[in-house]
Amino acid sequence: MEKTTALMSKEPFPRHYPRVPIQRRIYAFIVDFVTAWFISALVGIPFLQLIMFVAAWLGLRVFAVSRFKGQSLGRWAFDIEIIDGRRGRLPDVTVLIKREGAVSLIAFLGLVGLQYGFPNFLSIALLVSPLLVDLVVAIGDEEHQQAIHDRFFDTIIVPSRRGYSLDLRIRRWVDDLMDRMRQ
Repeated sequence: MEKTTALMSKEPFPRHYPRVPIQRRIYAFIVDFVTAWFISALVGIPFLQLIMFVAAWLGLRVFAVSRFKGQSLGRWAFDIEIIDGRRGRLPDVTVLIKREGAVSLIAFLGLVGLQYGFPNFLSIALLVSPLLVDLVVAIGDEEHQQAIHDRFFDTIIVPSRRGYSLDLRIRRWVDDLMDRMRQ
């Protein structure tokens, strides 16, 4: 009886992980989303576009992540990586496929809402709402900032020492531009 209740209750992660600012996660998601959207936009037929979007998404967020130590293109651009919260290392490929398969379908709904729903605000709101709910859950989790899909698969997004630091570089470029304009 005790084993059953222990398995059903989520135990805290074995150690505390550093937090990533939520805007970096959003920016990384947007980079991956736009990349997968661009690849899928090359196919004009909506059903094939779904297949192409999911394939591009899995390529970016599963196979690239397993090859490049936890980083997709977007995560590399913003110095973050995904780890298994229990083991503290890269999640298994099967976990990544399940996690990103679910996220890709939610992201595709958002894509359809943004691409085809502009004349009708209700369509946009309904199709983009799963992404927003996932974001609100991540913002609400003050300890690990886990979204729904992160909680379900025990994954955590953490800072990385590898990457391009795109947000910091853009901020530096803007600051330099503002300094030059003041002079």
